Amino acid sequence: MDLAFDLDDYGARRTLQPITGFRVGVMGRPDAVSIRYGRPVSYGIRRCEFDDYLLRRSGARLDLGTPVRSIVRQRDRWVIDGRVAAPILVGAGGHWCPVARLLNPRADGGAVVVAQETEFPVAKHDASAFTTEGDTPELYFSRDFDGYGWIFRKQDHVNIGVGSLNPRARAAATAAFVSELQERGVIPRRPTADARWRGHAYLVSPPRFRRVSGERMLLVGDSAGLAYPQSGEGIRPAIESGLIAAEVILESAADDSHDRLAEYDARLASRFGNGGAGFGWPSRLVPDAAVARVGAQLLKLPWFVRRVVLNRWFLRAGEAALAA
Repeated sequence: MDLAFDLDDYGARRTLQPITGFRVGVMGRPDAVSIRYGRPVSYGIRRCEFDDYLLRRSGARLDLGTPVRSIVRQRDRWVIDGRVAAPILVGAGGHWCPVARLLNPRADGGAVVVAQETEFPVAKHDASAFTTEGDTPELYFSRDFDGYGWIFRKQDHVNIGVGSLNPRARAAATAAFVSELQERGVIPRRPTADARWRGHAYLVSPPRFRRVSGERMLLVGDSAGLAYPQSGEGIRPAIESGLIAAEVILESAADDSHDRLAEYDARLASRFGNGGAGFGWPSRLVPDAAVARVGAQLLKLPWFVRRVVLNRWFLRAGEAALAA
């Protein structure tokens, strides 16, 4: 609704995988819970296609593949690399966005998830060797509940990854998760040998940990640290914060009696609140010694997986669209 998205038009030329269920469990345990909705509750996309689609549809002038080396303030304009000038600067470059670094030169102090993932075409392998169903992504929490791994079949592609609050554990956790998927026969023995693994990081904290606005500049999405703390998902917060930023900028242009950009912080806080329970539940809610036992027991309960983990944390089913 927020993007006036035409599913038929998008899916005709790009990956659009309907999701009608999930399989959720704990790494290393055989008792994962399968939840079926009987209808599409979300869709899987490839970020490279989705980002390009939005970029082209925007009608903006593009200067792609050029890194930002300098940002300076000259009179009433921001000047980038001495050749691009604008009265307002919007940072949308992810966790390491240069605009975010300009606004936040020191460490934020928020919780940072480090993730490693790979995505590759099934055509490189025997498609029948991948047992994950396209409409049923699989999510497996780590035993300490400081992260989770996933495997997701998106039509002709497979996406595998692990996210964790512990940067030192990422590589070992990823290797162990892939090995577990292989042992269970979910993926073939060497599906990722030639796959390109990518690492990235993002804040999973409320905006209070990072300045999101300054002198004629705003941050959106991961640049503003808006990924949902329970799931680490950041596409919807990125879209919504971008729409809020656009609204505030247009209002500022229409009324130059005062700086309306200052209202951006308040609108973000109103929309995203304080984030609720953080990523890595229930380790934030119970003593460390009880984390594995409590978490594993909760994930055995279908009602908890459906109503809390999926509906509330991952699908955000109870939240109305921004433009509803």
